[in-house]
Amino acid sequence: MKHHRIHLLLILMMALGVLQGCASTPLFDTENVDQTLTPTTVIDQAETALGKQVLWGGTIIDIQNLETETQIELLAYPLSASKRPLLSQAPLGRFIVKQSGFLEPTTYAQGRWMTTLGTVTALELGKVGNSSYQYPVIRAQQIQLWKKPGESNRGRVQFGIGISIHN
Repeated sequence: MKHHRIHLLLILMMALGVLQGCASTPLFDTENVDQTLTPTTVIDQAETALGKQVLWGGTIIDIQNLETETQIELLAYPLSASKRPLLSQAPLGRFIVKQSGFLEPTTYAQGRWMTTLGTVTALELGKVGNSSYQYPVIRAQQIQLWKKPGESNRGRVQFGIGISIHN
């Protein structure tokens, strides 16, 4: 009887761990997303790209809080199956995300990984160093900030059996 209860408890703990892992991946509605568009292709196809929905991600380069919105500049990378930026791949260009309201700059800090679902609304001329750069602009509908590998997961409840080794 005791062994049965222990087995049941172990199964419940493993199921909770699996559910917790599944819940950490955001759901993006990609039904209307144009998968062929990247920041670079939008620059080349501006007339046809405006108004299209995209799902892009990358690393945050800069953030600026304006009067009624926040503007985030990112360096785009291809996305994994879970929609996390793949920094091991070649970058796909830069883009700007505009989000209504205020976003905390210390939370949306340079170097953080972010994925956003939004609509291409414009091309804006800016600068990268002393060079002119044409930025695709998207109006955010959904934003996901990611933890970098190795960042602490403190505060999360985890169950397990065995040995845990942390670097």
